Amino acid sequence: MNWIRVALVGAVLVLSGCASNSSGWGYPPMAVPLQPSIQQEIQLSRLDQLLLRPDVDDITRAKMFYERGLINDSLGLRDLARVDFTQSLNLKPDQSDVFNILGVYYTQNTDFDGAYEALDSALELDPSNQFAERNLAIALYYGERYDQAYEIAKKHYNDAPTDPYRAIWLYWIGLEVDPIAATEEFKVQYQQRTDGDFGWELAGVILKETSEDEFLKTILSTTRNNVNLAEKLTEGYFYLAKRYQHEGDYPNAIALYQLAMAGNVYEYVEHRYSFVELGKIYQSLRELQEQKIKEQQALESKEDPVAESTEKEVLKEEEALAE
Repeated sequence: MNWIRVALVGAVLVLSGCASNSSGWGYPPMAVPLQPSIQQEIQLSRLDQLLLRPDVDDITRAKMFYERGLINDSLGLRDLARVDFTQSLNLKPDQSDVFNILGVYYTQNTDFDGAYEALDSALELDPSNQFAERNLAIALYYGERYDQAYEIAKKHYNDAPTDPYRAIWLYWIGLEVDPIAATEEFKVQYQQRTDGDFGWELAGVILKETSEDEFLKTILSTTRNNVNLAEKLTEGYFYLAKRYQHEGDYPNAIALYQLAMAGNVYEYVEHRYSFVELGKIYQSLRELQEQKIKEQQALESKEDPVAESTEKEVLKEEEALAE
């Protein structure tokens, strides 16, 4: 994809100045990228063998396809996972959780109509599916249907106002509807927090109530294993990237999205949506570049009226030929 070239340039720019930034981190904290475990490999092998048995009924087979899809998804094998999920639905169509994860896949691939349809199906089958409700709001947000996204995100937050992740996504979506009100509301929610959930640590760094240096030190000092470290850094870098992106600091945002993906925590939405956000940044940079080219061409035309006149004559000749 074209945005990868932009991302690489952005990473070089931000990392070259990393030692002098305000956080003081010479190198960004990273976990060892997650790798397939022996347990996952055994489970895949076992499911492969069971699915070959002719005496397995459709309901059990659908469940096995779903389980194999989840394992493939956790390993980053999303095309294989999507095939498994689709086969599971073909055998047993009334699975809200399967429609939910397919909706996330469609969102990641920016197929928003497919995402809306899948997530609507998930909620029709199970109106209490909170993950599907949140993912529908996020899909509408990325599809730029902000009013609908905010309405769903607001209901989702009101159902569990102590959940920091509901507050965080309500904030991002609200910035597209009423940024001042969204920011003030998010600050109040943060001040009224009643527990030490890691999500509120994320909220604090988004609002700059917590410095990046303090935030990263907290992660490193409270994390006891590599898997948990990879998960927390995936979330932390993603939401930091969104903050920088919102501020228009694309080089830092690009590098942080890459760091959010570096831990291979494939099943986290923060890993999935980093691809979407990088695509949006590339689109913004391309539009900015096109605008600069147009402005430069307009300036050159004003400075060279002969060239402008010649260009108009050429256009007239082309129109005449076309007629």
